[in-house]
Amino acid sequence: MSKEIIQTDAAPAAVGPYSQAVAVPNGKMVFTSGQIGLDPKTNELVSDNFEAQVRQCFTNLSAVINAAGGSLENIVKFNLYLTDLSKFASVNAIMTELMPQPYAARSTLGVASLPKNAQFEVEAILVI
Repeated sequence: MSKEIIQTDAAPAAVGPYSQAVAVPNGKMVFTSGQIGLDPKTNELVSDNFEAQVRQCFTNLSAVINAAGGSLENIVKFNLYLTDLSKFASVNAIMTELMPQPYAARSTLGVASLPKNAQFEVEAILVI
C-alpha cells in the first residue's frame, strides 16, 4: 500500500511520531475497536505499570491487524486515550520504537477513565 504523507508549514508540526495527515489511493479500510492492555489469555490487565499496558495495547492491536490481513505499516490513523496526559512522552517513546515510518496521523485525548481501570487505549484505521 502506498501512503501519501500530507505536511504543511501552515499548520503546527507534529510533536511526536505521527504525520499531520495521510492519504491513501485505494484498498480495504479496516477500523479497529479500542485495545487496552489486557492479556488475551486471562482478560486481565498485564500490569499496573503504564508502559507495560501501552506495549500490551500495541501487541493486541497488532494481533487484530494481522487477523485482518495487514500489518502496522497499513495504519493511517491512530486514536490514543490516556488517563494521565503527563505520560504522553512515554507513549511517544514507545510508538517511536514500534511504529514504522512514515508515521500515521494521530489524535491523543485525555480521558477520566477507561474500562477495567486501564491507563491507555489505542484504536486504529488502516488500509490494506
